[in-house]
Amino acid sequence: MNNFVFENSTKVYFGEGCVEEYLSSLIVKAKTIMLAYGRGSIKKNGIYDKIVSILSNSDKTIVEFDGIMSNPTYAKVQEGAELAKKHHVDMILAVGGGSVMDCSKAIALAAVYDGDIWQDFWARQGVISCTPLPLGVIVTVSGTGSECNGGAVITNEEAKIKTGKDYPQLNPKFALLDPTYTFSVSKTQLLSGGFDTLSHIMEIYFSTPDMDNVSDDLAEALMRGVIRDLRAAVKNPQDYTARSNLMWEATMAENRLLKLGKMTDFQAHMMEHQLGAYVDCNHGLALAVLHPVYYRHICSKGIAKFARFAAHVWDIDAFGKNEATLAREGVEALADFIQELGLPTTLRELGISKDIPLAEIADSVPLTAGGYGKLTHEEVLQIFQTCF
Repeated sequence: MNNFVFENSTKVYFGEGCVEEYLSSLIVKAKTIMLAYGRGSIKKNGIYDKIVSILSNSDKTIVEFDGIMSNPTYAKVQEGAELAKKHHVDMILAVGGGSVMDCSKAIALAAVYDGDIWQDFWARQGVISCTPLPLGVIVTVSGTGSECNGGAVITNEEAKIKTGKDYPQLNPKFALLDPTYTFSVSKTQLLSGGFDTLSHIMEIYFSTPDMDNVSDDLAEALMRGVIRDLRAAVKNPQDYTARSNLMWEATMAENRLLKLGKMTDFQAHMMEHQLGAYVDCNHGLALAVLHPVYYRHICSKGIAKFARFAAHVWDIDAFGKNEATLAREGVEALADFIQELGLPTTLRELGISKDIPLAEIADSVPLTAGGYGKLTHEEVLQIFQTCF
């Protein structure tokens, strides 16, 4: 294992009924709470009414901030920050999936910071010296793992940059995870979130070091779990065991635990982020398109790890096969799984036109160094073209 420092300050309350049982005790010190959420699904499924009732019965002043989009923009962050300042908000309660949580983290900082948080903390890695507004989260769509880290992915529409940074100071103070709150999400959201979780784990797994280490052992167990539980949840969306497992697997994938001692790759995420900055595509679905093409491209540079992936995650029999063959079969098993679930396999299926400035997008993609062979921008363009 490489050297590391581990920190995670979020307190997690997990299980059916946890919101009703714990929320009122977690907001005692707050007077004015910003209730941040997306575009209205929590009003349709009854979650909104439950939470507002708890806040009202606790004599809290509620400031609503809705309309947070699937790829939250810096403009939306600024709008939320101004609202928080105007009403002297002293706590933010984010109810939703990763986009709502990410936007709320950035608002928590922007509401107390005098400068430009994009320039000082997202365009580059900064140092947070002020105290952000306290943030609590209630997860209604699992997948990103944002509930248990300080990461926030924000899109600057003007600059055409989608990027994320992880600051421990932006970790939610508490996270309430009731798996039944995810039952009403669409199949598309289920698949998108589930594949995003699998992607996070693979992005960590397919990176150095490759000698035996605890992080890789945990990653293999989690990948097998996500594969099993996604299959079960697609078959029966009300399967509590599968949905609760998926929720916790998403948290485990991004609570920083798996990253200990690892370089991490996240090149596929960087490619998707810039596609998203230009065309606002679904994050998890675009990752499903990119990963097999990307892994076919780099497989020969990480043969031993991809062969281990085939044997340990997909249970592919290694008998009579050399490592290179086994490695390729592991990548194809992933591609087959994507097709089995009905996830998209081309960018065209996402409604993306080939008329977009692919070369410009490829040139804007940050190139990571932790995976198997650092790409060039020409190779990124080649991957994009293949994905069509």
